[in-house]
Amino acid sequence: MSSNQRLIVAVILSIVFFVGYTAIFPPKKQEVAQESAKVVNAGATTQKNSKSSLASDTDADAEAVAGHSITASETTRTDTILTVKEKNFILKMDTLGRISSKELLQKKFRNKDNQHAQLIPVHGTKPLYIRFMDEKLNKEAIATPYSANVSEVDVDSKPQKVILTQKLPDLTVTKEITFYADGHYDTTIHLSKNKKYFIYLGERPHINKKEQMMAAAGALVYSNAKRLTMVEDGDSESRKTFSDVALIAAFDQYNASIMYNLNKDNVVIFEGDKDDNPVVYFDGAQNITFSGYVGDKNYQTLKSIKPILTHAVEYGWFTFAAKPLFALLAWLHGIFGNWGWAIIALTALIRIVLYPLTYKGMVSMQKMKNLAPKIKEIKEKYKGDPARLNQATMDMYKKHGANPLGGCLPMLLQIPVFFTIYRVILNAVELQGAPWILWVQDLSRMDHYYIMPILMGASMFLQQRMTPNNFTDPLQEKIMKYLPVIFTFFFITFPSGLVLYWFINNLFSVAQQFIVNQQFKNAEDATAVVADKKEK
Repeated sequence: MSSNQRLIVAVILSIVFFVGYTAIFPPKKQEVAQESAKVVNAGATTQKNSKSSLASDTDADAEAVAGHSITASETTRTDTILTVKEKNFILKMDTLGRISSKELLQKKFRNKDNQHAQLIPVHGTKPLYIRFMDEKLNKEAIATPYSANVSEVDVDSKPQKVILTQKLPDLTVTKEITFYADGHYDTTIHLSKNKKYFIYLGERPHINKKEQMMAAAGALVYSNAKRLTMVEDGDSESRKTFSDVALIAAFDQYNASIMYNLNKDNVVIFEGDKDDNPVVYFDGAQNITFSGYVGDKNYQTLKSIKPILTHAVEYGWFTFAAKPLFALLAWLHGIFGNWGWAIIALTALIRIVLYPLTYKGMVSMQKMKNLAPKIKEIKEKYKGDPARLNQATMDMYKKHGANPLGGCLPMLLQIPVFFTIYRVILNAVELQGAPWILWVQDLSRMDHYYIMPILMGASMFLQQRMTPNNFTDPLQEKIMKYLPVIFTFFFITFPSGLVLYWFINNLFSVAQQFIVNQQFKNAEDATAVVADKKEK
């Protein structure tokens, strides 16, 4: 198998593995251990009709359908009663006592229409929404607005505490909320009487109109036993309940709504809506205290609020490798002060680690090229005897220390590294709006000048020209000839940070291939000199 055949195999394997496997064998939803999950009603059947009413007076049946009996009036915004201002955001609460809006004011969060990012969707459940199990009481709550002790606060200089009150005919609900400049809040809820109710985490942010490939979005729960369960959008087909929970989060590519500091006795419930997207809520108490956060998933911000919040930064089934890789990238950013140069340094470190393997692979490919004429002679000699042909071929490889598969391993090793870096760069909000040089002003977005993809394609073409080959099939030669062009178009829409990684990776391959080629050339020259001396 030639080096170029190996490259084709590597590309095909990567497509099959990362696309086909995900489509045919989707990741199984993680189940929490029995001691950390409490099934409220194991026999209850989840109802998918959002207009369905409570069919039973039992607690179990009511909880089983609570997430699906939400009416239109409970999922749309109502009038604003409180505005919380900070230099980087504006948060609003409405007459249903919910966080109805949070607008990020930083320039890097603006979309292509120059509009600020709005983290709370217009439709869907919203953070801090209270829904009573008693349907009559809940109808009263929907029709009765909350009042706030102030209409506007500014948290730039110090945290601000506000009090929201809802006076129902037979019940008073009080929410005391303290807002902080970093985006988190502390909440205490008090009911004048003990009534069964649920508190909603809220719909996940929907910033991107078109979700990017492999960007994780959905909801997760992290238990105090350090078990994480994630349910991506479209996968919430069954009801799940959890207890002893450390945090819950509904998240998209860059942002999240998080609730934490829950009581270990709180039962957290995951339901699926009509689209099988997760709806998350937990049971309340007459007096309950917890904390929350609505904002971007900046690692340092979450860590400074409470380290456990960093578990809300989720990369899907690549998390086990992506988290330490991002930690390394962030450390390099601390040294260089620029995410572009940090990506270059990360690429260099990865190439250093893989250098012994890639070097052996390149040497093996060079040996295979030199042996190609002799292998062709063996094929002609034993073309009628496959057994002797195979034996003679293997003897030839063994004699000259060549491995026909030696060039595959380095390429295959780079594939998971590539996709891990893809997940890191795609989901790291730190790269959003992060400039590198001149025309690259946002490493999280495509290069609108197409300079990076072209440079990447050119470096791939140069690498291909320097890599030994022994083409025997004209069609294969044409495919390999146009492969850099295909990859260039493939990378056009990729984030600039990812294209930068692949470009620098190619440059390292070119340099390493040049070294190997020179070593073989010097060895051949030395052999030729010795042969000349013997002839003389």
